Amino acid sequence: MSSSEPIMSGNQSLCTHFTFVAFSSLAELQPVLFFVFLTIYLFTMGGNLLIIGLIWGTPSLHTPMYFFLVNLSFLEMCYITSVVPQMLVHLLVETKIISVASCAAQMYVFSILGLTECCLLAAMAYDRFVAICHPLHYSLLMGPGVCLKLAAASWTTGVMVESAQTTWIFTLPFCGTGRIQHFFCDIMPVVKLACVDTSHNEIVMFAISVLFIMTPCLLILCSYVRILVTILRIPSATGRSKAFSTCSSHILVVSLFYGTALSTYLQPKAAHTPETDKATALMYTVVTPALNPVIYTLRNKEVKEAFQRLTLWSTHRQMI
Repeated sequence: MSSSEPIMSGNQSLCTHFTFVAFSSLAELQPVLFFVFLTIYLFTMGGNLLIIGLIWGTPSLHTPMYFFLVNLSFLEMCYITSVVPQMLVHLLVETKIISVASCAAQMYVFSILGLTECCLLAAMAYDRFVAICHPLHYSLLMGPGVCLKLAAASWTTGVMVESAQTTWIFTLPFCGTGRIQHFFCDIMPVVKLACVDTSHNEIVMFAISVLFIMTPCLLILCSYVRILVTILRIPSATGRSKAFSTCSSHILVVSLFYGTALSTYLQPKAAHTPETDKATALMYTVVTPALNPVIYTLRNKEVKEAFQRLTLWSTHRQMI
């Protein structure tokens, strides 16, 4: 028996592979979609690598805010890579198959990175809170050791929580056709394929999602409430504008990320449809990682200045 054939268990056929059917109805458009997603993927990788390189090579940007931005850019590159390359391959082939083991590996990676980003965005909000509300104690409260601990805590939380959740999901028996109404192994489309009642487990999974997605979100909201109060107390309009500009990029990124995350993972199973799942998934796996480098480049004065210096240096080198 080949590994792609189902294993018989009683009257049920257990799946050893899944088939993605997300783009099956768009056969004629798949070459166009391949080009579009490939362009976005290359842009995302290049943009985030540029941000990391600019920060790494500019001593004036070696501050806590940009330390977290490097972490975020690295995370975004890993996140989009966990989904898009496989999707590109499947846009070129007729049979879009993935083994259960490969599906589990993909879910481990993207879910760990997703929760890590939730925590990392909260750490970035805390950094802005300290910088604006306690500027005199900023160097003490946001020293290198504190930044490393916050980043390590973000990654550790993502690994521990999502490893446990994904492990539970793949202890379920999957049977039937194994057809996933999606373009990657997202949590809810895979859970729908389980041939046992998962209602009680879904309640637990929902509670975990609320706890570990909403807690960072609430920390971000609390930080920005305090930041807003502090900014409004600044007497000069110039001072208020400067203080707010240091937060605006982060606010946009948080809005994009949580807008899709909340609509995806905090809905009950019955509220999910293949169309809404695919639309929101494209937002948080493809569009959001591509927009983040644009947001931080165009709206961040220090990053723009570093990019301009790099451009001038490159032009000078070519003239020589």
